[in-house]
Amino acid sequence: MHRRDRRIALSVSAALLAAPLLTACGSDAHPGAAAVVGGERIEVSTLQAQVKDVRAAQAASPQAAQLLGTSGDLNRRKLNGLIFDRVVNKVAADNGVTATRAELQQTRAAFVRQSGGEDRLAAVLLQEQGVAPDQIDGVVRRNVLMNKIAAKLGITETPEGQEKLTKVFTAASKALDIDVNPRFGAWDDAQVQLDGAYDGAPWLRQVSQDPGAAQAGA
Repeated sequence: MHRRDRRIALSVSAALLAAPLLTACGSDAHPGAAAVVGGERIEVSTLQAQVKDVRAAQAASPQAAQLLGTSGDLNRRKLNGLIFDRVVNKVAADNGVTATRAELQQTRAAFVRQSGGEDRLAAVLLQEQGVAPDQIDGVVRRNVLMNKIAAKLGITETPEGQEKLTKVFTAASKALDIDVNPRFGAWDDAQVQLDGAYDGAPWLRQVSQDPGAAQAGA
């Protein structure tokens, strides 16, 4: 892969993978749901399972104390990522974009090479993004889809390109009518993230014209 390809973001969704532990949903309309996206529920149990996997991986890490002590927002980060993935899926479907098995394999292999090995990749994603080893394929898939969406839409590293991408994702987000459990705040369609979770939708700022270099930075 050429040099720009090597920029594929290991932090592709640091901002998008952001998510605190849940109990029951605070909304009477959707009891037991962390969020409802496009009429489909993201169950509290689904979010708790993701958080549990990350906590287990952190506990097994040589940096366990540090990781466990600096990831207090893990539930909120994970919920943000679960919702955002559904927005990505809609934008991809609306634009005829798919991720083939070969593309997923190639991108993961690039991640591994860039990181210096499979174990190093897992360690980096766990430390920087709160991603458990069994969640890496989801990061890879999001990266492939985001890159291909950017390519399909002709997104460039210009204010105009970023504005175009923002409009596309905002429209998809609104169409999904996202309803979040109040204990996690509210979904911001304009920023395509949980309200107040990040500063200025950083996932948008790094997307470039080269699909191999598209990023969603921390």
